[in-house]
Amino acid sequence: MTTKTYGQYCGVARALELVGERWALLIIRDLLVEPKRYTDLRAGLPKIPTNVLATRLKELESAGLVERRVQPRPSGAIVYELTPYGLELEDVVLALGRWGARSLGELRPGEIATADSLVMALRSTYHPSKRGTGKLAYELRFGDIVVHAVCSGSTLTAEPGPFRSPAPANLVVIEAMAPLTPLLTGAIDGAKALADGMVGHQASAADLDVFATVFRIT
Repeated sequence: MTTKTYGQYCGVARALELVGERWALLIIRDLLVEPKRYTDLRAGLPKIPTNVLATRLKELESAGLVERRVQPRPSGAIVYELTPYGLELEDVVLALGRWGARSLGELRPGEIATADSLVMALRSTYHPSKRGTGKLAYELRFGDIVVHAVCSGSTLTAEPGPFRSPAPANLVVIEAMAPLTPLLTGAIDGAKALADGMVGHQASAADLDVFATVFRIT
């Protein structure tokens, strides 16, 4: 826990003392996707100074939110993972991501997307009631980043990497040439996204409209 306090006997104040320091929630966001080595966290947060990353990890460990684990041989690597207490932050992070997505706007100079940020974006914007019937499977490609999502009933599985074979017959591949925010907010439809070159032609306009409904930013 940070040594900074607010002098308030309040749950919100205490939460901010635990996770309110700069970069802390982004570390937790990435660990919600999967446990990571220090180098993985550093690669996923390229603008974080190494001393700040080390400090935040120590603070999160001291607060009982993160713990270190040694992977079995032959790896033997040390990974950071969320404790059960830390995992309880998932709903908080998803709600914050859903709220913040409405203010994304256009990609700012120097901003990047990562596999972890895209996975959490899919998790935070998923609307199971809009899914219809049957299973939906998506592989989203944004430059070198590839993530996949499978929607089945109220359950969403979203993870880094391509969908592993055997792929379902209904797998939709979406190659994004630019952030899909206008599509997901409903500012444009699938046909417009294709016409503007925002999306490659592996997916149809109808596929994109369904995707935008299921992962709507509202």
